[in-house]
Amino acid sequence: MNTKVDYVGNATSFMGLADYGKIMIGDKGFEFYNDRDARKNIQIPWDDVDYVIASVMFKGKWIPRYALRTKNNGTYTFSSKHPKEVLRAVRKYVKPERMVRSLTFFQVVKRGLKGLIAKLSRKGSN
Repeated sequence: MNTKVDYVGNATSFMGLADYGKIMIGDKGFEFYNDRDARKNIQIPWDDVDYVIASVMFKGKWIPRYALRTKNNGTYTFSSKHPKEVLRAVRKYVKPERMVRSLTFFQVVKRGLKGLIAKLSRKGSN
């Protein structure tokens, strides 16, 4: 799909079971190629990428995984040995305001509790 390649590296795709392969970031899109099964490749054009979500831990020292949320087909999650290099290469093609951090564990728990309390208060008022 790409005519010019900016980054190639080993990666893991978390679509169902973990698939190991290579990612390629180029001028046309993000591509993942499975090492074992050539039919399990993922090609995401830059026009289809809505957000790039990075899971950041220890104040940016460690990024265990990142995801590409598409406009039509959902979210694709990946991890690689050098995630900062991958995100820097992606930054050339995705606007910086479209690259976000994922919620922390405590933020997810806080939202869940707020939703539960709101649901209980609505149920109690009826």
